[in-house]
Amino acid sequence: MPYSPVMFDLAGTELTAEEKEILQHPMIGGLIFFSRNYYNIEQITHLIKTVRDGAKQEILIAIDHEGGRVQRFHEGFTSLPAVAELGKAYDKSQAHGLQLAQQHGWLMAAELKSVGIDFSFTPVLDLDHGISDFMGDRIFHQDPDVLVKLGAAYIKGMHEAGMAATGKHFPGHGAVKADSHIDLPIDHRTKAAIFEKDILPFSQLFLQGLDAVMPSHVIYPNIDDKPAGFSRIWLQDILRQQLKFDGVIFSDDLGMKAASFAGGYTERAEAALEAGCDMILPCNNRKSIIEILDNVKIKPSAASAQRLDRMKGSALFNRSALLDSEHWEQAANNMSLFT
Repeated sequence: MPYSPVMFDLAGTELTAEEKEILQHPMIGGLIFFSRNYYNIEQITHLIKTVRDGAKQEILIAIDHEGGRVQRFHEGFTSLPAVAELGKAYDKSQAHGLQLAQQHGWLMAAELKSVGIDFSFTPVLDLDHGISDFMGDRIFHQDPDVLVKLGAAYIKGMHEAGMAATGKHFPGHGAVKADSHIDLPIDHRTKAAIFEKDILPFSQLFLQGLDAVMPSHVIYPNIDDKPAGFSRIWLQDILRQQLKFDGVIFSDDLGMKAASFAGGYTERAEAALEAGCDMILPCNNRKSIIEILDNVKIKPSAASAQRLDRMKGSALFNRSALLDSEHWEQAANNMSLFT
């Protein structure tokens, strides 16, 4: 069966009876892990096998595993520095900074693939405008040209490990102070100002293999009165038609405060899908998943399913062979220099 458009999350480290039932719903096509779902390698490997065995259709398994303060798994995984450290390294030595970015992307991807996870929602391609505390060290750099180079190296590393890359948060979250998890950010810049800098990393990296994007829950009122993730103007007119992007569009978490702009969870899901998202993420609220599955009339899209199929990436690493490899040892040692 083709990939379905709803990604959900689990409460703990094992599947509950309710979650087993949800997993078999025909509209479930993905699962995202959080820190609460992990305590060691053996447990997560078993959980992933249980999930895949229990699903009635193909399912994508994802995670937010950027490094720094956004790293979901720790025990048994290399502690990855925040990507801002890669930007600082680039400023000291361009060649070394790019090498570290590629190693960071490869190591992150290879370790996750080795336990059965398909992809991480990375890299962050927002520009550092010196405004957003929420984004902070999750951002590579303040210079869009440098960000393109670091992002390309990072994506190259991910691809070498067989993992598809997701750039976020289109068209840019770095110029607003508010945190969309708890507020509704509004970016009052003109379209020209946004295109001059913030969209450059996305548009350039589309040409270098960026597989997917996650739009922001930010309103840009000079372009549309809806947050980007609910806007046909941003997702259809600009992303698909103007920028010619043919990869996957994932919604950001529909449980975030900024997403309440669209209404209840049924309305949020319908608005995101109608705007052009291929897969939606209602996270951290079990009632929201049930409400969406019970009420949203989703018409499966063959085009979306084909795009989502690319997110599987290539074959998984054998974990023991990975940890015995010189490539892993060198990358892990280089990342340890930041901690």
